[in-house]
Amino acid sequence: MTDLYREIVRLRERGEPCALCTIVKTVGSTPGKTTMKMLVQRNGTFIGTVGGGCLEAEVLEAALASMLDEKPRTLSFSLNERDYPDSGLLCGGHLEVFVEPIVEPHLILFGGGHVSAAITAIAASVGFRVRVYDDREAFALAEKHPRAHEVRCLGMSQAAREIAPADQAFVLAVTRGHDQDGDVLQALFECQARPRYLGMIGSKSKRVQVFAKLQGRGVSAEFLERVHTPMGLDIGARTHEEIAVSVVAQMIQVRRLGKA
Repeated sequence: MTDLYREIVRLRERGEPCALCTIVKTVGSTPGKTTMKMLVQRNGTFIGTVGGGCLEAEVLEAALASMLDEKPRTLSFSLNERDYPDSGLLCGGHLEVFVEPIVEPHLILFGGGHVSAAITAIAASVGFRVRVYDDREAFALAEKHPRAHEVRCLGMSQAAREIAPADQAFVLAVTRGHDQDGDVLQALFECQARPRYLGMIGSKSKRVQVFAKLQGRGVSAEFLERVHTPMGLDIGARTHEEIAVSVVAQMIQVRRLGKA
């Protein structure tokens, strides 16, 4: 039998989200007992149990939702035929299940320059698992990004294919120039990547120029509307480190509040 706690450690080491569901209270007759646990992975597979049947199906659904919004939940169940008419439940007990998401947010940086290095350091310090891509060997060095979990020398299009769909990731285009940032956005669009947060460094005038070129290449307006650029909160940032603070703050806002 798989050790549930070892599995949590294994998933965290691989950067994969999961949710731990624990029976925290029971009253009367219930199929599951206090402290019984079920660990749910993002693909819907699970180990352990909180009692089985329709109750477990509802807990599974709540666990998947908790991995998306990173919010814990307490679920209450009265086990009777009135509340579950098709279940055949007759035990009549009551139980509560606490659902705890175990999620490490992923930040993917396209570009390994000075701004990227500053963002990596601050993002890692607040719990992001950071991956850096650059197509230049001199910038794709672990010593330039010591807080990154992984640093890769790879072409931008290939890197985009590698991370897609990245539907829960935070993704930033911080390459060495306008054209390269545009290439990153186009590659992400073509790979049908839909990050939780997508940012591109630059000014409002850069946004206009880059977006016009991308639309001419077939990138949809709907995709471009999701790009945060200028990225980061407007705090008057000037230095690389100040820019990093503003960007990470905006990512935290999206992570915790669901919007920026």
